[in-house]
Amino acid sequence: MQPSLRRRVSASLIIALGIFTLDQLTKWVIAFQVMNPPRAIPITSFFNIVMAWNPGVSFSLFAADSELQVWLLILFALCIMSFLFIWLLRTKGPLLLWAISFIIGGALGNIIDRARFGAVIDFLDFHAYGWHWPAFNVADSAICIGVGLILLDNFMGKDRED
Repeated sequence: MQPSLRRRVSASLIIALGIFTLDQLTKWVIAFQVMNPPRAIPITSFFNIVMAWNPGVSFSLFAADSELQVWLLILFALCIMSFLFIWLLRTKGPLLLWAISFIIGGALGNIIDRARFGAVIDFLDFHAYGWHWPAFNVADSAICIGVGLILLDNFMGKDRED
């Protein structure tokens, strides 16, 4: 492996590991320390800490109701992570490296939950003006930020080409 590629991959894996660690630490604190017993904890007029188990993917789509479905979701996520890692090896732009690292770290955090518990721990609960967003976690946030950075990188790249 070339030194510049090794540095980029190492930095990206450190970022992904940081996201994964933050995600798992916050989930452990909420699920096993704060939510004993489970309840809604109002923080502000628009934000609560709750305890939710998501057996599916985003917004509980494809909710797994059997162990086979849980493992199929894990396998699907691992396939996506493999694709992202190959993309990571081929990219040079720092914004795209950050983006892919955030997605890999977040995906790994949710994969671990699904393997350990059969569902993903969600606890961040936002609501305002009659709208209520589904609960989510640090991993979900990192994945969304990563996708946003990919879009930003794509738009910035098009501007540079013009």
